[in-house]
Amino acid sequence: MSNHPVLSLLSAVIRRRRKLPVSIPAFKTASAAVLGSALSVLSWAEIGEPEKEELKFGFIKLTDMAPLAVAYEKGYFEDEGLYVTLEAQANWKVLLDGVIDGQLDGAHMLAGQPLAATIGFGTKAHIITPFSMDLNGNAITVSNDIWAQMKPHVPLQSNGKPVHPIKASSLKPVVDSYREQGKPFNMGMVFPVSTHNYELRYWLAAGGIHPGYYAPSKGDISGQLNADVLLSVTPPPQMPATMEAGTIFGYCVGEPWNQQAVFKGIGVPVITDYEIWKDNPEKVFGITKAFSEKYPNTTARMVKALIRAAAWLDANDNANRPEAVKILSQSNYVGADYDVIANSMTGTFEYEKGDKRQVPDFNVFFRYNATYPYYSDAIWYLTQMRRWGQIDEFKSDSWYVDVAKSVYRPDLYAIAARDLIEEGSLKASDFPDLDSESGFRPPQKDFIDGIAYDGTKPNAYIESLPIGLKGRESAQ
Repeated sequence: MSNHPVLSLLSAVIRRRRKLPVSIPAFKTASAAVLGSALSVLSWAEIGEPEKEELKFGFIKLTDMAPLAVAYEKGYFEDEGLYVTLEAQANWKVLLDGVIDGQLDGAHMLAGQPLAATIGFGTKAHIITPFSMDLNGNAITVSNDIWAQMKPHVPLQSNGKPVHPIKASSLKPVVDSYREQGKPFNMGMVFPVSTHNYELRYWLAAGGIHPGYYAPSKGDISGQLNADVLLSVTPPPQMPATMEAGTIFGYCVGEPWNQQAVFKGIGVPVITDYEIWKDNPEKVFGITKAFSEKYPNTTARMVKALIRAAAWLDANDNANRPEAVKILSQSNYVGADYDVIANSMTGTFEYEKGDKRQVPDFNVFFRYNATYPYYSDAIWYLTQMRRWGQIDEFKSDSWYVDVAKSVYRPDLYAIAARDLIEEGSLKASDFPDLDSESGFRPPQKDFIDGIAYDGTKPNAYIESLPIGLKGRESAQ
């Protein structure tokens, strides 16, 4: 009897000390005949056992790493038979290199990193993403001195508080004054292919301020050609101190480093990325293409765990956020004070000290199909790479689509999502229609400059933007 295959399977499940996902009960009849009705639902899982169980994932100390922390702390990884170590990384380059060379099995990444690596801007490697980690979550902060110079140009409400969103046109007279005096105007962003770089550039350009070009074919990757404002890389946790020291006058970064400036009394966040591009995709979970092919079951199971974590973060109108903030405030995750992290994670955002406003969607982890890796999200980042010269030659519309499809992998996402639906962890209505979804969002219009974006027409979109390279232009 001990050699019976059904009993052997049950024994194996018990020894694993974890849940085996339930799918269609293909072995219902056999199990009932052998073990009786108590085991009548024993079944094979559609996703097989993980090929690799011990995993190490990297992250940067930002609140949008939350799905990783939650998947670990709530036991979702272990439910999938995955025994995960989470390790903070010094900066985005170190993190990417760790995934490429195999020291990390996967990582919390900037949305542009897998795209840039795959097309060979910077380090060349085929990185994919089967999971989008969040929407929104960034802001642009300026020093108190710059804010004092901007404020006369900012429209005010009757109560004396600024009208939001604050446009970069309010910063332009300040930048022009610096240029007239022959002084550089320096601002920080976290990485050349970061969402923060593109959001800061988008905001500046929408206000008539040129953020500069890259010219990799000419050996210039400073991103400062023809620039009115000089943008440079600063690691996120160092942003407030770098601005306080006067090295930069402002920055674009994720939380909690904008709210940290408010708490320290050294700066004012002037705009969130939600106001620059409503519900913009922010971070992704990146793995190598080779990893996904060598370990397909492991890939599906880690995506399942991350989806569950994202759903938990947004459940019941963010009811779990205080618990999430407590997790993130631990030194092994973000390590900032609870109150600093809670300022944005619980649905508010503080601009000037005391000017706290409701921004319920500042951090979105699951609503609005936030976890689905849309091709159109990838294409937007590619258009910005082309706009600012990181892609330094004209590319056809089909090229943008092909690159997006090679990096963003909704097919892998769908495997995990279907299994979660089948086992009852989530409902089909929690996801896009997995049978009919094209991977392209409808045209989006909620940008600060009012220019609509259609991911199926990347070159037409690039042409519609007043500042930036167009057609076959290159940076001079």
